[in-house]
This record gives sequence, C-alpha cells and structure tokens, in this order.
Amino acid sequence: MSDWKNRAAPTLDELAQLAEAAYARLPRPFREMAGDILFHVQEFADESVLKSMGIEDPFELTGLYDGVDLTDRSSADLPGGQSRVYLYRRPILDEWAERGDVALDDLIEHVLIHEIGHHLGLSDEEIEAIEGH
Repeated sequence: MSDWKNRAAPTLDELAQLAEAAYARLPRPFREMAGDILFHVQEFADESVLKSMGIEDPFELTGLYDGVDLTDRSSADLPGGQSRVYLYRRPILDEWAERGDVALDDLIEHVLIHEIGHHLGLSDEEIEAIEGH
C-alpha cells in the first residue's frame, strides 16, 4: 500500500499539466478540428457562470467551453475571439473521489472531450465514439 501521509490533491498547475497531457493523447484529427483553444483551471466556476447556467451547487460543473461553436462561426466573426475550456479542479476531484472507478487523468480526458465536442458541435454519439479512441 502506498504512503499517503505526504500526498496532496493536485494543485491548479498540476491539474493543468494533467489536462495538457490528456489533450495530447486525444486523436490528432480531433485536436486539428478543435483548433486553437486555451485551457484554464480554476477551483470552481465563477458565481456569475453558475447563475447564468441555473446551477446552484458549484460541484455540479466540472468543465465549460466558452466561445463560438465552430458550427456557428462565420467569416464575419472577428479574429481573436479565443475559445477557452475551463476545468474546475474541486468538482473534478470530488467526482473522481466519489466514483472511485476511474483514474484522474482519464476523468480529465473525459471532461475535455465533452467540452471540446460541444465546441465542435458534435452529437453525444460522436463524442462517445471519440472517448473510445
């Protein structure tokens, strides 16, 4: 059994590193379709985000895509409207601990696939197919 006395939950920076590694493992065509996305890791979603989504419990939101879906973009859209994926550390860690049946990096990959899948305008079936990569 491992020595857990000196272990701690991953920091924001460590979770960001796990997210970058998870993103790098995704299929190349998926990453190429996603384009330029910035990743941000925060403890929780901002109160204004939760309110706008009608979410009362901040532990219910593990990730969020922020930007214009590729399917809704037009040539009139201004450049620099950078797309972002937010990952929320505490809700991710809470889900990971509650489930107990998934590795943390796999859960982060799952959240990324779903958030980027929304960015790409993919259906739930298409997202599930990518998760099976």
